[in-house]
Amino acid sequence: MTTTCNHALYAICDVFTHFYEALSPILLPDIFTQLQWCVRQDNEQLARSGTNCLENLVILNGEKFSPEVWDMTCSCMKEIFQNTCPHALLTWRPVGQEDESSEGKHFEVDFDAQSQGSLDRAASERGHSQMSSDDTWKGRSNTRASDQRLFAGLLIKCVVQLELIQTIDNIVFYPSTSKKEDADNMSAAQRDTLQEVTGETGETGAEQGMYVHLSSCHLFRLLDCLLESHRFAKDFNSNNEQRTALWRAGFKGKSKPNLLKQESTSLACSLRILFKMNSDPKLQEAWNDTQELLMSVCSEALDYFISLTSESHREAWNNLLLLLLTRTLRLPDHKFRPLSSSFYPRLCEMMQFDLIPELRAVLRRFFLRIGSVFHIHAPPPEGAAALPVT
Repeated sequence: MTTTCNHALYAICDVFTHFYEALSPILLPDIFTQLQWCVRQDNEQLARSGTNCLENLVILNGEKFSPEVWDMTCSCMKEIFQNTCPHALLTWRPVGQEDESSEGKHFEVDFDAQSQGSLDRAASERGHSQMSSDDTWKGRSNTRASDQRLFAGLLIKCVVQLELIQTIDNIVFYPSTSKKEDADNMSAAQRDTLQEVTGETGETGAEQGMYVHLSSCHLFRLLDCLLESHRFAKDFNSNNEQRTALWRAGFKGKSKPNLLKQESTSLACSLRILFKMNSDPKLQEAWNDTQELLMSVCSEALDYFISLTSESHREAWNNLLLLLLTRTLRLPDHKFRPLSSSFYPRLCEMMQFDLIPELRAVLRRFFLRIGSVFHIHAPPPEGAAALPVT
C-alpha cells in the first residue's frame, strides 16, 4: 500500500495514456474503478495518488473523450466526492452522548487491513491547513482508540476533498490558471484599473483546460459536486458546538477544527465555471439555467459572508469576493443588470465591515457601474471638471 501499489498506479496510467485509443474501449471503466478504490483507502499517499492520476488521465486524454466517456468521468468524480465526504464530522458524539440517530454513523470510515498503519501517523500539512490553520493534530492520551482511528480517517477524507476540488479546477481550467486570475484580480484592484476590463468577458489567451470539451450537462454535474462540498464545509464551520466537541475530544491543534479552505476553494471553482458558462456563446441554450444558478449561488454566498462574526473567517473570503465582484463587473450591461440588482442590498451591508483596500476599490467601481447602468447618474460630459474629492 505504501510502495509498490503507489508506483504501479502511476505506471498503469502512463501506459493507458500512451495506448489510449486501443485500451480505452476495453479498460477505461476498470481504470476508473481502480482509481476510486485507491482514493477510498485510509492511506493518504495512495488517496492523493489516486486523485493525481485521475487528473493526469483526464487532462492528457480529455480531447479524445466522447460524450459517453465524459459522462463516465463526471460520474466517477461524483462518486468519489460522495464517498470521501467526512460526514462523521457532523454526526460524531462524545462518549455517553450518542443517541440512536447517530449510533450507526459513529464509525463511518471504512478500514482496510493493509492500511491500518497509515491511521497511526499524523495527517499531511495540507490536511492540517484545512482542519486547523496553524497546528498539527495529535490524539490525546485519553481519547478512545476507536475515536483516534476515526479522526485519522476523517483527516484523510478532508485532504481528499481538497484534492478533488483542485482536480476539477485543474481539469476545467488547466493547472495554475485560477491562481493567476486571483493574483491578477488583486493587482488590478490595487491599481484601480478595473475600468479597463469592465464590460468585457475577461477571457484572454488560448483555452488550455478541458472546458471547451465539456457540455453544459457535464459542467452542471461538476458544479453539483463542488457546491455540495462547499455547503458541507459551510455547515461544519457554522456548527461551533460540534467543532468545540471535536476539539475537546482530541481532534485539534491550538484552535478548533475548521474547513475554511474547502469552503472557499469549492465556491471559487464553482464561480469560475458559472461565470464562464454565462458568457459562452456556445452554451447559449443553457444561459437561463446558468444565470439562475449563478444568482442563487452568489446571493447565498454574500448572505453568508454578511452573517460571519469572525474577522479571520471574513478575511478568508477576500479573494472570493474579489473574484465574484470582478467577474460581475466584466459582464455586459444586460447581464450585469439582474445580478447587480440582486447584489445591491447585500453590498450595502458589506460596507459596514473593515474591508481590505482592494475590496473597497472594487466596491467603489461596482457602485459607479450600478449608477450608470440604472441611470441613477449620468457620466460627466467629456472635458467637464470632475467632482472634487473630499
